Amino acid sequence: MHKQSVAIAWRKFKNKYRLVGTKCSNCSSLYYPPVKICSKCRRNSKLEDYVFKEEGTVFSKTVVRSAAEGFERGTPYVLAILELEAGVRVCGQVVDCDIDEVKIGAPVYCVFRKMYTGGKEGIIQYGLKFKLRK
Repeated sequence: MHKQSVAIAWRKFKNKYRLVGTKCSNCSSLYYPPVKICSKCRRNSKLEDYVFKEEGTVFSKTVVRSAAEGFERGTPYVLAILELEAGVRVCGQVVDCDIDEVKIGAPVYCVFRKMYTGGKEGIIQYGLKFKLRK
């Protein structure tokens, strides 16, 4: 089985490693993850890459105490809906803090972290998580 190199994945899936979404140049709507058609303009949409500021606030949160297979060692952890600029909301894990420190409205910023180790080869997968701004 062919494994993708990190460099290929980095270029192919920009939104997995950076907060790159899309902006409709017709109506200025912002989307993350990227979309192929603006939900407001439909066929008239003209989309371009848009790099979001890597900061936002906690909109909603939950504490995961019983994780999916392979993620048990990280429990408990906070999974949150985070509001970025212009009201765009993303789901992400809040890391490097006590779970009780994460409050609605708390400022956060984006960090690049290990997500999991996959397969027999132990290939490490990386992605975006969030930290509290203190």
